[in-house]
Amino acid sequence: MTNILLIILCILIGVLLRRIPEFPENAPRTLNAYLIYVVLPAISLLHISRVELSIAILLPILVAWIIFPLTWVLFGTLGKKLQWKRNTIGCLIICGGLSNTGFVGYPIIEAIYGSEGLKIAVLVDQPGSFIVVSSLAIIVASVYGAEKMRKRDISKKVLLFPPFLFFLVAATINIMGIEITGPFQSILESFAATLTPIALIAVGMQLQINLKDIKDHYLWYGLGYKLLLAPLVIFLLYGALLDQKGEQSLLYKVSVLEAGMAPMITSSIIASAYDLRPKMASLLVGLGIPLSFFSLALWYFLVESN
Repeated sequence: MTNILLIILCILIGVLLRRIPEFPENAPRTLNAYLIYVVLPAISLLHISRVELSIAILLPILVAWIIFPLTWVLFGTLGKKLQWKRNTIGCLIICGGLSNTGFVGYPIIEAIYGSEGLKIAVLVDQPGSFIVVSSLAIIVASVYGAEKMRKRDISKKVLLFPPFLFFLVAATINIMGIEITGPFQSILESFAATLTPIALIAVGMQLQINLKDIKDHYLWYGLGYKLLLAPLVIFLLYGALLDQKGEQSLLYKVSVLEAGMAPMITSSIIASAYDLRPKMASLLVGLGIPLSFFSLALWYFLVESN
């Protein structure tokens, strides 16, 4: 409940700050830069370095790796065929293909399935969603952004993207068995703790809802896909692969629910940073979070009734 209240409060603070004339107009872009260059690298170092490596973690990790490429193929093909603007296609792929598996996902999964469910949620989020947003999402942003880039430049952009760079460092630390502890751990935790309030305030500052925005069919394409079609893929695929009644039932249930979470906050940050319809990206997150509470109730009923 506290996390839900924090989401609402931070978005409202962002909306109110935008109404203050003295507040810098470029504040959302500045906040996004802070998140990309400081907070996300800290999160990567803090969590990826601790992920326990085993064969059993593959299925929950693969949730994001299945959904994002599928989203890219779907919106990329539709967009090209229907002649959508490139920034619209890029925004829909990035925001429609990534779930808020962490901040929104963790408390919801823990509340429903306890600590065992939370362990699976961490696997869906850290080596899954977090790595996808740090790599594939940057490729999409580079391809569909305003500035046309060569393949070599796109590769350079991904490799030099701070969260991905620090993911490589964290993965190396993990493989070498080095543990981050003491003051350094506390410093990383302090930076990581600023992700949600700062990111949501930035979303709120860019959130300007009017009738024209609500009528934007692209917005509803993104939300409809993210909240209904994406989890349906995992529901059907994992339902066929896993025993839904035995030991694998919890893995199945958590994977479906995590796939059905609202768009990831970080996806909105990247879309805004690359000028891929920042307002729509903010709306996908701002409207997606409250709407996801209703769609998740549907998915919960479906996985529990199987």
